[in-house]
Amino acid sequence: MNIHFSLAGIVGVFTIFFGILVKVIGIPDQIRQNFRRKSTVGLSLANQSVGFLAYFCWTFYGLLRHDPVLIYGQALGVIMTAVILYQFAIYRKKSEAKK
Repeated sequence: MNIHFSLAGIVGVFTIFFGILVKVIGIPDQIRQNFRRKSTVGLSLANQSVGFLAYFCWTFYGLLRHDPVLIYGQALGVIMTAVILYQFAIYRKKSEAKK
């Protein structure tokens, strides 16, 4: 059995793996903290919005290029940052209702 490994293939696998890992550990932890506190205090709405747009653009670019590395590596970021942006919206409404 002759297995051929290219540098681009190896880097692609690592890119998908670590890209998904950060979105499966880091962002969900932030979502859980926000949910427990029922607040997004301390988070930057601008930073989360720019992150969402960056993930979205990379995913869209991957779709245009038919590049699964970009698609799988970034689409989860779109979903996870969208959840945080949703938390900004619902927790802001709750805090404004208390005033």
